[in-house]
Amino acid sequence: MAVITFNPVYQERVWGGRQLETKYGRRLPNNGKPYGESWEISAREEAPSLVRSGPHEGMSLNELWHDHREEIFGSGYTMERFPLLLKILDAQDDLSIQVHPPEEIAAEMGGEPKTEMWYIAHADPDASIYVGVRKGTTAESFEQAIRDGSSEDMVHRITPKTGDFIQIPSGRLHAIGAGILIYEIQQNSDTTYRVYDWGRVGLDGKPRDLHVEESMRCIDFDDVEPSMTEAQGSLLVDCPYYRVERHRIGIGDVVKNPDPSKFSLVTIVEGELSGTDGTRYDTGRFLLLSAGDEGLKAVGNCLYLQTTLPLI
Repeated sequence: MAVITFNPVYQERVWGGRQLETKYGRRLPNNGKPYGESWEISAREEAPSLVRSGPHEGMSLNELWHDHREEIFGSGYTMERFPLLLKILDAQDDLSIQVHPPEEIAAEMGGEPKTEMWYIAHADPDASIYVGVRKGTTAESFEQAIRDGSSEDMVHRITPKTGDFIQIPSGRLHAIGAGILIYEIQQNSDTTYRVYDWGRVGLDGKPRDLHVEESMRCIDFDDVEPSMTEAQGSLLVDCPYYRVERHRIGIGDVVKNPDPSKFSLVTIVEGELSGTDGTRYDTGRFLLLSAGDEGLKAVGNCLYLQTTLPLI
């Protein structure tokens, strides 16, 4: 099998920009609107990834998962649907302060659990992310702050730098600040509860819905002032939903699946990789390296993330 690439699905967002166009040379719709998200590898029914070229051209990721699972992904995966969603996020304004539901209560709330990881592809010098609560914050004081319109003062704030990363478990209060570009690896979920949206309106000119009651049920108030996640050598994150490693290689070095019998997802952070057919893939590309693939070769110095999937 060869490397599989997908056509990205671009999502308009009130907090987005046009960096997908200016930084990566993507062709966004010529409408001047802000595009905050590019769903690079998606099995969401409302926005499925379609294979860009090759023998499976035009097929969705869902179809590959159901009809060619062992051939492309390897054996042992029994999940009904492909369990991950990978994105690029272009935050030119602050995102809403929000939370995703933990697994133990997601179903009863009519949502899906969502744990995610952010890799900071670029951060302006004064950009911030908001994660967890500040010391002394309780559910009662936070709920009062929501009524007062001052809830942002109770959210912990960090100034990240390019190359930092952080795990966002479900239940963690969070928001991405303006001036940050992120590669996001997450569970296959699109359930978000907004608790505060900076008093702005959406692209339709109306205030966006808030989900205060749902948020209060989900927020982990014991998650006090967390820090950025620390790498353990090449390992960035190893959780029940995904394992993410970061590697830097030089010209001629080869990227292969950690387990040759199973697939991996490769995100190019810096540099270029080349497939066995000579096709080149540059910065910002997300690639599916099929089970049994011969691998990708570095054209020059290259930094990449490699995501693998536990047998869950």
